[in-house]
Amino acid sequence: MELIIRNTTNQPIYEQIYSQLKAQIIAGSLSPGEALPSIRALAKDLKISVITTKRAYDELEAEGFLYTIAGKGCFVAEKNLNLIREQQLKELEDHLSAAVELSKSCGVSGSELQKMLHILLEEESQ
Repeated sequence: MELIIRNTTNQPIYEQIYSQLKAQIIAGSLSPGEALPSIRALAKDLKISVITTKRAYDELEAEGFLYTIAGKGCFVAEKNLNLIREQQLKELEDHLSAAVELSKSCGVSGSELQKMLHILLEEESQ
């Protein structure tokens, strides 16, 4: 497991840990049942606060990506593909809502926005 923490980004450190671990779990780089480093060990390796590491692990556990066994540690949970898809769809909806709001402030019509999306999708498929 490799995590890269950047101080040059505006993203909080716990979010960097959270998003990198989540991406590794979704991609299958971390297998279900695999033990993660202890909160203290990870904090020490990254030279960050234990509280920061705990927050990232807590959020992953709350979303069903990790589970904790008292006295044993944190482990990668079995992937719930439906849950992952729902979370990704929600994130997509948030981005699209932001695009709609931005298009309104720029005076871009709905049909123009649809054309832009269509062009981007065509470029992506090539």
